[in-house]
Amino acid sequence: MTSFPIAPWEKKAFAVTVFGLGLTGVAQMPIFSRYYIADIPGFAWLGNFVFTHMLHYVLAAIFLYFAFRFAAVYALAWRRDHPLTASGAVRTALYAALIATGAVRMVKNLSGVYLGEWTVLVVDWTHLFLAMLLLGAVLWARGGGRRSYTAVSRL
Repeated sequence: MTSFPIAPWEKKAFAVTVFGLGLTGVAQMPIFSRYYIADIPGFAWLGNFVFTHMLHYVLAAIFLYFAFRFAAVYALAWRRDHPLTASGAVRTALYAALIATGAVRMVKNLSGVYLGEWTVLVVDWTHLFLAMLLLGAVLWARGGGRRSYTAVSRL
């Protein structure tokens, strides 16, 4: 059985990036200021919409690097001998859907782009719902011992 050709530090960096995306995504709503979390020393940056918005974009770029790198390595080197587990398939599908809705959200923020109020509402809520589903899927996978994205090698 060969080990996945991704370094452990990359997996940890990916997890930290996903956590950061969740945190800065929630910060796009005025929750941290509304509930005085931004008033706690050291947390004021969570109440700064512009900063958290830019940080979300930076983290999204890092996330996309890791996501596409992991997907390419899996597709090119591991797919045939290591099928996705049910938990891995669900989380992978949620990541893909978050990437798609995040891309639409980014495009709607471009100057001169108008998607319509209903479309923006649906995309925004879908993005939030998918993030919540991903959180639930990750917690379910970790709590149930289904951490692995792939099954044991068929070799």
